[in-house]
Amino acid sequence: MFRKSIYKTPAQLRSMVQPGLITAAALDAVRPLVRAGVTTAELDAAADRLIMQRGAESNFKLVRGYRHTTCISVNEQVVHGIPGALVLQPGDIVSVDCGAQYQGWNGDSAVTFVVPDDERPELVARRTELSRVTEGSMWAGIAAMATATHIGDLGAAIEGYIEGQGPSAVSGETYGILREYVGHGIGRKMHEAPSVFNYRTPDAGAEIRPGLVLAIEPMVTAGGDATFIEDDDWTVTTVDGTDGSHWEHSVARHDGGIWVLTAADGGAAGLAPFGITPVPIA
Repeated sequence: MFRKSIYKTPAQLRSMVQPGLITAAALDAVRPLVRAGVTTAELDAAADRLIMQRGAESNFKLVRGYRHTTCISVNEQVVHGIPGALVLQPGDIVSVDCGAQYQGWNGDSAVTFVVPDDERPELVARRTELSRVTEGSMWAGIAAMATATHIGDLGAAIEGYIEGQGPSAVSGETYGILREYVGHGIGRKMHEAPSVFNYRTPDAGAEIRPGLVLAIEPMVTAGGDATFIEDDDWTVTTVDGTDGSHWEHSVARHDGGIWVLTAADGGAAGLAPFGITPVPIA
């Protein structure tokens, strides 16, 4: 039986640069709007405008049954939240997931924000720390992709980073890693093989070598990892009501090293603490 390769050619990798940059720009368009009093629909509209202005299309809208450009998840919602009339409040933790398709190739990325709240600095500190740990674990997984031999090594790096943070220094809570939702390959489709687990698994997984492009996306909670899907059939929410955070980048391994497609600097700033220098795709 013919099995499609999960590895891209150098020319295909070059084709993935632009959709990655458009995805990054869409999230940058959302960033200054994340403040109290703004609706999640307004954030979605900003991302949508940017993607269309760049001559691309939302790949989220290509998912059957989904009509929005982003997924926006607030507080105890971890992923797949639907943008709408919800008004952001001071202190909210907000994860925005977005993707663009350009000339048949895809980008996918997510960022977590915390809405300022001068009245509750302890809440902001707790949620900011959760976001920091989640983002750091993503960069640990990305950094591992530069030298790892198999995809399972990425999950070990992500979980190891989170474990290394210990319980929250602010709240004392232990962080949870979602088990049912994982990262993925990306290319002609937003979601492709292989799966990228955010935790250790017995299976080493597929080989990491030039041509592999992965969406690395840890989803972390301030408590347990159990979730349920809300009545909208999309939004994934923690059972114990603790906060969630989601960070994601699309990353390519090529002959010269790795390059973060959905970061304007290729991931240089995020990878620097891990001693990794990203190399542009030639």
